[in-house]
Amino acid sequence: MRIEMGKGDLNMDFTPITTQEQFESAIKERINRERDTVSKKYESWVSPDDLKKVKDDYAKQISDLTKAAEDNAKKYADYDKKIAEKDAKIKGYESASVKTRIAHETGLPYELAGRLSGDDEDSIRKDAENLVKLIGKQPHVTTPMAEGNDDTGKESKNSALKALAKGLRGE
Repeated sequence: MRIEMGKGDLNMDFTPITTQEQFESAIKERINRERDTVSKKYESWVSPDDLKKVKDDYAKQISDLTKAAEDNAKKYADYDKKIAEKDAKIKGYESASVKTRIAHETGLPYELAGRLSGDDEDSIRKDAENLVKLIGKQPHVTTPMAEGNDDTGKESKNSALKALAKGLRGE
């Protein structure tokens, strides 16, 4: 075969490729170079199968954590309410204790301690002092048996009543 190129005649022998084996052997080197280049380019990339495994793993973790969070939310849903109730109860006990202590210090009977009002110790103390001014300081009344009267019969009754009357009169 003869190829004419214009300026001169070149004699070049060209053999056409007629079989698949001839074609593959001719381009095998090029294909191998390109494969090496592509594999080097994508060597640090994650394969789609590995990516799917990672995605499924994360989806499972998210599902488990979401379920755990929902369970905890149900478990602790009314804790704030319970804490508020317990705090209110504790505050009531502390207030009653302060009122009782102040009533004792100011000379009010124990029965009147519940009638004292105020938000803090100073206001409760002022209320107790005002109440003492109104009703007067109550003497401490002892029970007849506490005085040591061990007598039985009418005499012990009379002495007990006398002691009670003296206590009420403030003697």
